[in-house]
Amino acid sequence: MTLRISSNFDSGAIEVLSLEQAGDIRLRLRADQGIAGDGGFRQWFHFRLHGAAGQAVRLVFENAADAAYPDGWPDYRCVASYDRRTWFRIRSTRYENGQLIVEHTPERNSIYYAYFEPYSHERHLDLLGKVEMSPFASVSNLGATVDGRDLDLVTVGRAAPGKLPVWIIARQHPGESMAEWFVEGLLERLLDGADPVARRIREKAVLYVVPNMNPDGAARGNLRTNAAGANLNREWREPDPLRSPEVMLVRQAMEASGVDLFLDIHGDEALPYVFFSTAEEVPGFSDAQRVRQARFVDAFKAASPDFQTEHGYLSGRFRDELLTLASKWVAHRFGCVSLTLEMPFKDNANLPDGLYGWNGERSRHLGAAMLNPILRHLDV
Repeated sequence: MTLRISSNFDSGAIEVLSLEQAGDIRLRLRADQGIAGDGGFRQWFHFRLHGAAGQAVRLVFENAADAAYPDGWPDYRCVASYDRRTWFRIRSTRYENGQLIVEHTPERNSIYYAYFEPYSHERHLDLLGKVEMSPFASVSNLGATVDGRDLDLVTVGRAAPGKLPVWIIARQHPGESMAEWFVEGLLERLLDGADPVARRIREKAVLYVVPNMNPDGAARGNLRTNAAGANLNREWREPDPLRSPEVMLVRQAMEASGVDLFLDIHGDEALPYVFFSTAEEVPGFSDAQRVRQARFVDAFKAASPDFQTEHGYLSGRFRDELLTLASKWVAHRFGCVSLTLEMPFKDNANLPDGLYGWNGERSRHLGAAMLNPILRHLDV
């Protein structure tokens, strides 16, 4: 059977250099694509290999050293799936001499390889459908993205005197698909009529959730940018209606509702841990914010053993661009608890899983666990 690689589907991305034999497949990571051309970021890949059942496949990503985060390759393992539902890690994945090398013998003639377990647009629509059928929530449209896609907002509860506004956004960086898996788990528990934590949260707050801030980038198979080539998590200080309408639309909605708690959900390529990027460096960060932030962090640590506080970003990492980031801008603008959650592309080094690593299901469980610190925050 003739070998073939395809990626012309939702979130597909790869460049094929050579496909003459299964044992020497040469590939290039494709840069983010947008209307302005090459976005410069490259790391995400997602493609289908046909015709290699029973053959020793060797995939060589020749430009891995040119990835946006080459320090993410050591100890990384590629994910693969036959049915696009169960994704497993390829043990024989290594980074050497600037190349990412994946060696695997597929059992079937059709297999998908990806940087991380994808979260498809169809699943996104299914999630919205489940929300619409809930008596506790609704779906609305904030406006259009650069490519004209819907920017969807899930609202849980109804605004009323004394109810606090909580905002949660995910997937500003489209390749960080674990973020939408997280939101799925959070919403599933939040809309459970029998869950007492969810019920109490719905009594005390209105939650505004954007499951996918960057549907254009997700569909295009981008790692970090939207269809205009904008890194949305560097657009919050001055969003442009043409370059970053997604940020502008969410900011407008936040101004209308106010914000008492903000969570921005992400994935980190290099660090094999779950951690928060906190807001101490934000100008005007108050003692009250510090106390409330610490209480929230402690509550999340108690809620999930996957979360830790020992490893994370070094102080001063963002420098002059600090207030262009969502959680930093929100902390400054609203004086509230405002955090960025990071999950690994690799595995959680504190609780490793040899077969699956960090994956969609673990992200879903982490999203469900987030309800506990949210309630702790609201109960004060």
